[in-house]
Amino acid sequence: MLQLPDLRVSDNTQLVLGTAASLGVVGAIYRAFLAKSESALPLPPSPFTWRLRGHFISPRNPFLTVAGWIDEHGPLITIRSGTEKIVIIGRHNAVVDIMEKQGGSLADRPRLVAAGEILNGGLSVILTPAGSMWRRMRRALHTHLQPKSAEEYQPLQMSHAKNMVLDILEDPANFQNHAATYAATTITKVAYGKTTSTSATDPEARLIRENFKLLRKTLRPGAYLVDAIPWLKYIPWYGQELKRGFERSRQLNTDQLNRVKRQMQSNVDIGPSFVKHMLENVQLHGLTESEMAFIAGSFYAAGFDTTTLAICTVLMAAACFPDEQAKVQAELDAVVGSHRAPTFADEQSLPLLHAFISEALRWRPLVPSGLAHRTTKEVVWRNYCIPAGTTVIGHHWSISRDPKVFPEPHAFKPQRWINDQGRLGDDLKFFVFGFGRRVCPGQYVATRSVFITSLLILWAFRLTLDATKSLDDMAFMRGENQPSFIEFKVRAPETELRRMMQDDPDVV
Repeated sequence: MLQLPDLRVSDNTQLVLGTAASLGVVGAIYRAFLAKSESALPLPPSPFTWRLRGHFISPRNPFLTVAGWIDEHGPLITIRSGTEKIVIIGRHNAVVDIMEKQGGSLADRPRLVAAGEILNGGLSVILTPAGSMWRRMRRALHTHLQPKSAEEYQPLQMSHAKNMVLDILEDPANFQNHAATYAATTITKVAYGKTTSTSATDPEARLIRENFKLLRKTLRPGAYLVDAIPWLKYIPWYGQELKRGFERSRQLNTDQLNRVKRQMQSNVDIGPSFVKHMLENVQLHGLTESEMAFIAGSFYAAGFDTTTLAICTVLMAAACFPDEQAKVQAELDAVVGSHRAPTFADEQSLPLLHAFISEALRWRPLVPSGLAHRTTKEVVWRNYCIPAGTTVIGHHWSISRDPKVFPEPHAFKPQRWINDQGRLGDDLKFFVFGFGRRVCPGQYVATRSVFITSLLILWAFRLTLDATKSLDDMAFMRGENQPSFIEFKVRAPETELRRMMQDDPDVV
């Protein structure tokens, strides 16, 4: 009798390598039967394996194993998990041709019964398969979070970034918690209009983090038998942990939505928020209150996690590469000086800072193994064919190390993002926020958060590595915090710095 595949991945990767493994052998055999190429072209090459259960991928840093295969076999490879075949794209031009230019054929997700249907009640915008409900959810998110709408939150982001500087002054060892507090407070305001500070240790934030931890566990291949035998979800006693997790999320998300409703009914001016926007446009989006509550909850949870990790990654890069940090600070001194705090108004005059952020997120991508897509029709690329119904993954780590697009890919070189005119070039792109029609709709808010926190902290402090602490520079890619490893030294008199950080934001 066939066994479920033993393909394991790290906790922070969602819908990643091995997603198909948790779908079960019966479904995999059925899909393998259906997924035949109509063009007679072969699948991409597959690394050799003796394992009947498929390719083995190290659970510690699985993206490094896959990167080795990409380097050896080419831009596209096929790996096997049980009888399921998964195509992984590991080069820049290939991912543009397939997942960007043919994005309509890869907008779907593989089915996840435990994570998507039981734990999230089929209401997670991240896990929802392509279809009418997913399109309604995406429309609501894109309408509110497009660039012009996202600009409305800049004063809020400026204010909380200044608070993060003050928090670092008070307690530099806990900069990772300060980044999480910034993210939680900002995302809570964007999602729900909540104006009070939200600490990373507040009950609501802790609950969301616990649910996110459960989601990661649920996404591990083979974690729940229901992914192999879907009808188990109808048995009342099965999956109680998942059902309790769903009830916690449902209660929290509903409470947050109802709070916004009460404020609107009492004519309290709470400013813009995603939930307020949805409640004011019910007819336009056609979403039920449960759907609205879960979309906002998914937006909050994902934004909180990725924004925290992105900020910490940029700060880690600054400490690891002091010469490149010094170049950014020379630019800040020339543009901003020391007599005022920088603001969003300085953004267009700081190409080196933008380049530094882009390089940091290329150097250590937030989701190195990528997120799984599913083809809805046959996709042909060069001499290869990816049949309909195949799981396809854009492998961020390998794409970020494509030597033809990023020469000396393992070196930290922000200058690669600067053109001959000394400006930020528009001919180079790394897909921090995903691909095609599944690109993160919150990218404009997130980008501004990472920019303004990086701007203020690099202007205010010189960051160095603490020689007494160990550093795992891949920990953030696994979604892990680590012991404090950065020392922050003020670049201006502390009293002046505190005064400028306590002033109201000067944003235009």
